[in-house]
Order: sequence, then structure tokens, then C-alpha cells
Amino acid sequence: MIRVVCSKETYVYNGYHMVKAFYPHEEAASCVEEKASHYISVYFEDGSAAAVAKEEVPGDGVVEARELKYRIDCLLYKKLVSRTGRSLAWGILMGVRPTKIAMAEMEGGAVKEDFTARFVQDYFVSREKAELAWQIAEREKRLLDRLDKRGISLYIGIPFCPSVCTYCSFSSGALADWKDRVEDYIDALLRELAAIARAAVKWRLNTIYIGGGTPTTLSAAQMERLLSFLDEKFSKEHLLEYTVEAGRPDSITPEKLSVLKAHGVTRISINPQSMQQKTLDVIGRLHTPEDIRTAYRMAREAGFDNINMDLIAGLPKETEEDMRDTLSQIERLAPDSITVHSLAVKRAARMGQKKEYPMSPQIGQMIRDAADCAKRMGMSPYYLYRQKNISGNFENVGYAKVDKAGLYNILIMEEKQTIVACGAGSISKRVYPDGRIERCENVKDIASFIERIDEMIERKRKLLED
Repeated sequence: MIRVVCSKETYVYNGYHMVKAFYPHEEAASCVEEKASHYISVYFEDGSAAAVAKEEVPGDGVVEARELKYRIDCLLYKKLVSRTGRSLAWGILMGVRPTKIAMAEMEGGAVKEDFTARFVQDYFVSREKAELAWQIAEREKRLLDRLDKRGISLYIGIPFCPSVCTYCSFSSGALADWKDRVEDYIDALLRELAAIARAAVKWRLNTIYIGGGTPTTLSAAQMERLLSFLDEKFSKEHLLEYTVEAGRPDSITPEKLSVLKAHGVTRISINPQSMQQKTLDVIGRLHTPEDIRTAYRMAREAGFDNINMDLIAGLPKETEEDMRDTLSQIERLAPDSITVHSLAVKRAARMGQKKEYPMSPQIGQMIRDAADCAKRMGMSPYYLYRQKNISGNFENVGYAKVDKAGLYNILIMEEKQTIVACGAGSISKRVYPDGRIERCENVKDIASFIERIDEMIERKRKLLED
């Protein structure tokens, strides 16, 4: 057990997650002593405190809290590097949106060479990751420049899956457990959507993203009902992108694809995560690699010309060779974009509770191989985000061919446009002209969402009123 002791609550997040990044297989706990001094102490099981980061305030006491926190993070990082003999790809950056820093500097007039040098020096980020952050920010900016100042995005959450993957911590449930409440959920969802349509009548809808869960767990008739309702209530005059996460191949049928196509869906995802049957079995997915290939062929035959596929690097017991084989199979399918995730195991996930699958030491090479594969397929990176407990302190990156990037994915990361989200567990974000962001969360529990839908609607009304 490793104990992370902080003198201020504001030091806990970075201190704890930095320690976990250096010691991913160790149990760790954090606490606050609330002392006048400023420090983070890391105590190891043998009682040693070899990673003490302490910063003294000068006699005049004039040091901003943000600067103090930064100094302590730097000291702790150097101590942990010295103790372990290794560094982290993203240095002291523990947040989920490193490209926001690049975007802000770009908008402030910075050039690539100066930004890269500062990123490496100030945050201990590797040069490779610093250049990646800048490259993605450049592409994001070009895409975001297309947005309308009165634009808005709509997220719709379908919290059902054929089965719940062992690494998943989302507020979704197995369809079999909720089959008697799906219609009730849709009823509540349509009520929320109707209220959003009334409240957002002055806004221009730029993107629609239906995610989950797995939206295609709905039947073709249920999907028809939902998409027809959207057609009735929302104007598509200013719509730039319409995405549905088909996700699990065992939920895809020709009938459902036909419904999606008929209602103008422009982008779908078919997510294998891995093309290794042994891995699919371990992580609780009820399909085969052949099911993935079949679903992909059906989608192409249905006329979809913008298909994304998600992969996860570092899945249990996978090797570099397994990942290369998965990438080779994906390359033969030739999707329009891929999203490469580094495995992140949350405590709420079954995998996190069992703690029986250590992080793969090969994950760095897996990520590099995926980047090389994307390049061979004519794709460039266009968005990036990180998660808590992400393996190896790495990142998740979306790669896409020209004109195939997912605009909504950029919006959710860069927070440049208001996103109204409906469904269980969804989070809406109102972005004001001055950059201020106001959030509004729906309850995660599916039954509670159904029963408390009027409360969810009232929250949205207040969020969107001028």
C-alpha cells in the first residue's frame, strides 16, 4: 500500500494520480492533513518516504496557489522519476484534455516550435506527445472554424448493451436485465427531447450523436420511433454531422442499418476493441471477429461511407503480436477512421474490482503500431483525450481520413460549443461567449431517470434559457 499525504485538498488529485501512473499495480490511498505548509508526501509499504515534495513560501508570502501547486507537482515528478528510473509520456499533466493547452496557445499566437519547447520543459511531456498535441490542435481548429456561433450539439444516450464489458464503468446495463423497461425509457427520452426542442428553438443544430451503451440494442422499430421523432422536432438545416454508435456487431442487423440510412445518419461506429477471440471472451463481448467483419460489410452495402472502429491497447493478456494482428485485420477492412484507446480500468468496472489483469508492459509499442497503421490507411490524428487510471499514462487518439473526422468528438473535448445531452447519465454543457461553462447532469440510474424525468426536463429548461 502506498499512502499519498497532502497538506492541501487541491494537491490530492495530481499527487494521487501521478503516484498511480508510476506505480499502476500498487494499491494507493490519499489523505489531507490540512497543514499551513505546502507538500505532498508519499509513504511506501516499508515505511520510507522517498518521494517528499515540499515547497516553502517566501517571507513576503506572495506566491499564487496555482504556482505553488505547479512547483509541488514538478518536485514530486522528479522524485518519482529518480526513484523508479522512468518517466511519463505526459509528464506532470494528469488532466484529460492536454490538447486544450495547445489550442489556447495557438489561439494566443504561439508557433509550433515555441509551444513544443515549453511543453517539454514546463510539463516534462515527451517531445513526441508535445508534437502530437500541437498537430491535433491544428486540425481541431480547422474543423471548429466551421461552427455556427449560435450552434448547438445534441447527445442522446441509450444505456443498454448486449452484455456489459468487464472494463466498462459507464451507467449502462445488459439489455436482458432491462428488456421490460426499454419502452418506458424511450417514452421518458422522447419527453426530454421534446422539451429540449422547445427550449433550444433559437439555436442551430450542428451535430447529433447517439451513443451509449449501444444504441443499436434498440429494435429496428424502436430506432425508427426515435429517429422519426427527431425528424419531427428538430431542424436539420444546419446539421454538419449525424452519428450513431452501432458499436457492438452483435446488435447490428440490415433492418437497423436501413433505418439509420433512411433518416440521414452520416457516421456510424462498429467497435471490435480487439480481433482476438480469446480477448473478446475475457472482456465479456458476445461476438466473434467474423461477426465484426459481417457487420462491417453490411454497413458498406447499406451505403455508409463514414465508418469508425474503436480499438483498445493493453487489453488483458494481449501481446504486441496480438495487437499487430488486430491492426492488420482492421487495415484490410479499411474503415474511414479509428479510435485507439489505452485501457483505463475504473473501480466501478468488474475488471477494476477483481484486480487480476496487470497493465501490459507492451502498451507503448501497441500505441505506436496503431499510429503507424492509421498513417498507412491515410489517416491523421484529429482528437485526443485521457482518462483516470489510463494504462501507462498514455492517451486515447482518434485518427481519420480527410473529411471523415468526428466533429462531435472534438466538441466534447475542446468545450467550444453548447452540448445538450439527454438520457440516463448524460451531462449537458452550456458554453457562454466569455468561455464560462455551466454543467447539468442527468441521474445515472436507468429506473431513476424514468421516474424523475420531469426533474431532468426542468434542469434543461433552466440551462438553456437566455
